[in-house]
Amino acid sequence: MHLEFTPEEQDFRAVVREFIDGNLPAEVAARVNARKPLGKDDFARWQKILHGRGWGVPTWPREFGGAGWTPIQQFIFEEESADAGAPMQLPFGPKMVGPVIIAFGNEFQRKRFLPGIASGEDWWCQGFSEPGAGSDLASLKMRAERVPGPDGGHYLVNGQKTWTTYAHYADWIFCLVRTRSDGRPQEGISFLLVDMKTPGVSVRPIVMLDGGHEINEVWFENVEVPMRNLVGDENRGWTYAKFLLDQERTDIARVGRSKAALKQLKGIARRELDGGRPLIENQRFRDRIAQVELELIALEITNLRALSTMAKKREPGPEPSLLKLKGSEIEQMLSELMMQALGHRSIPRGEGSGNYFNCRKTSIYGGSNEIQKNIISRMILGL
Repeated sequence: MHLEFTPEEQDFRAVVREFIDGNLPAEVAARVNARKPLGKDDFARWQKILHGRGWGVPTWPREFGGAGWTPIQQFIFEEESADAGAPMQLPFGPKMVGPVIIAFGNEFQRKRFLPGIASGEDWWCQGFSEPGAGSDLASLKMRAERVPGPDGGHYLVNGQKTWTTYAHYADWIFCLVRTRSDGRPQEGISFLLVDMKTPGVSVRPIVMLDGGHEINEVWFENVEVPMRNLVGDENRGWTYAKFLLDQERTDIARVGRSKAALKQLKGIARRELDGGRPLIENQRFRDRIAQVELELIALEITNLRALSTMAKKREPGPEPSLLKLKGSEIEQMLSELMMQALGHRSIPRGEGSGNYFNCRKTSIYGGSNEIQKNIISRMILGL
């Protein structure tokens, strides 16, 4: 693998940079760079701008409204976006349920759901984790029972999902549900698309340590879901979930976001004082910055190797788990250093403390880091 971008990729970077410079709202970038919480309007505004350029879902095939970008082009776009202070595109629609519908959904589902995902008109959230079924996802208990009727009947859904990010904004939720109890637990799971406005769906906020409201509990009480909202085959949802989680874990690497955070951290360390000297001159603090920078360089190379494999249409090996593991650890290290650099000033300014608390969860979602270590050991060492 060549570690340099091709001339064509460098030209693409210039196009992306010019577009972002000319179209990213300054007030949105200011909130991102100050590490302030973003609202639905911020995300939706940027998604609408990208959609207008044809970049709303750039990695999707052109026949489904995408731009047909290669994984390397997506990497470049995300790096430039992070450096400019653009909001991260929320992954639930474009990078998670959208690819699942493209790969395993039917024609009705593609026509019904993909345009709204691309434009940002329809907001999605992920209904996987439950109390007692997070890292051990196969133990989920939320049930969906078939009820005969016209148009194929419907499912009657009962149960609870938790840690559901932005469920209070979402129009739709994609859920793993139990449709069979006998046999291996993984063989009785199905993948359903549920309208959040359906009677019986209720959202309850979970307020985090920093006072923010980003995650929720979602309850389902006799919720009727049309049979046409079943993706793929009944009881094969585990296969679709593994496909989705590979997408999610690669995305969690967030190399571009971490590079932008490292750049910001160095700037703060050069102006914040430690005993009258810039903090960057503190050898122990400087060594910690150097350590995380070296690990970030290694992560970037691993990320590009994984993307090169994806570009050749080969199945990924342990790379998604490696990227998720190290990406989340690096993000946590950077948030910790940021808070230390700002000290007591991080609380009223909101730059360090909120981000620090929020980053504690990165080593859990998408499959906990302990689970990723087990996956890596099995795939590489055969343990």
